[in-house]
Amino acid sequence: MKVFLAGATGAIGKRLVPLLVKAGHTVTGTTRSESKAGSLRAAGATPAVLNALNRDEVLDAVRQSMPDAVIHQLTAITDIDFRHFDRAFAETNRLRTEGTDHLLAAAHAVNCRRFIAQSYTGWPYARVGGPVKTEEDSLDPNPPAGLRTTLDAIRYLEQAVTNAAGIDGIVLRYGGFYGPGNAIGEGGSTVEQIRKRKVPIIDGGTGIWSFIHIDDAAGATLAALENGTKGIYNIADDEPAPVSEWLPALAADLGAKPPRRIPTWLARLAAGEVAVVMMTESRGASNAKAKRELGWKLKWPTWREGFKNGLADQD
Repeated sequence: MKVFLAGATGAIGKRLVPLLVKAGHTVTGTTRSESKAGSLRAAGATPAVLNALNRDEVLDAVRQSMPDAVIHQLTAITDIDFRHFDRAFAETNRLRTEGTDHLLAAAHAVNCRRFIAQSYTGWPYARVGGPVKTEEDSLDPNPPAGLRTTLDAIRYLEQAVTNAAGIDGIVLRYGGFYGPGNAIGEGGSTVEQIRKRKVPIIDGGTGIWSFIHIDDAAGATLAALENGTKGIYNIADDEPAPVSEWLPALAADLGAKPPRRIPTWLARLAAGEVAVVMMTESRGASNAKAKRELGWKLKWPTWREGFKNGLADQD
C-alpha cells in the first residue's frame, strides 16, 4: 500500500517506518523539521515537511502522495507534569482534535478509505469494576479536573475516526510506551527519576498499568494496517500490573534502590490529584482482541522481560 504516516519522526514513527518499508509499503512520512527529513530518506520514506495544524499544508501533502492509508501518530509529548497534566498535553490535544480533522478531510479528498490513529489505554478507562478493561468498557465519565481536557481530546479522536463516513477507521489504544527513545528507556527521564528515588509508590500502589514495548507497538500498527477492521483495539502486553509490582521490579532492574512509599495525603500535596489517581485507581487493558483479530505476536510479551532486556537498542 501507499501509506501516509503523520508523525513519522516521533517515538513510534521512527520504529514504524522501517517495518512498513520492509513489508513492501511505500511510505510518505511527515516531520515538522527539515533537519529530520534526511533520516526519513535514509529509512526508505519520502519526507513531507509540514505543520500538521495547518489544514492546507496537510491537504497538499496528502494530495501529492495519494495514499491508500493514512496513519495518524501525531503527538507533542515531552516530560509529563502530573500537577499540570492538561497544560503539558495542550499541543498533543490540538493534534488529536484539529490535527485529526485535517487528516480526515485530506483522506476524504483523495478517497483514501483506510485510517489508523493513535490513542491511549489505561487511565482513560472508568475507575470502576474489574482491574482489566476491554474495548467494550466505557471511558471515565468523571475524570479528575486536571485530566478532563486530555480525555476529551482522546474521546474526540476516537469518535471522529470510528464514525468517519466512507472510511475504515481504526483506533489503536496503546499502553504506556517503553524502550529506546522513551521516558522508560535507556537514559530516559522516568528511568533517571527512578534511579534518584523520585517516583514513589503512593498508598498501596493499587493502580493497574498496561505497558507496550515501542517495537511491539510498531508491529501492532503494521498488523492493523494489513489485517485490522473498523473499530478500536487495545495495544498492550500480556500482563497488566499494579504499580506496587512493576515499579519495584523496574527499580531493581536498573540497579536502583527500592522506591519510597508515601501516603495519599502527602502525594496529593506534592504531586496533585492526577498522580494519585494514576498510581492508585487506574485500570489495565486486555490485548485479547488485538491478538485474535490482527494476528499480532509480541516480541516482549510482558514488561518483566522487557524491562530487563528491552530498554536499549539491541545489537
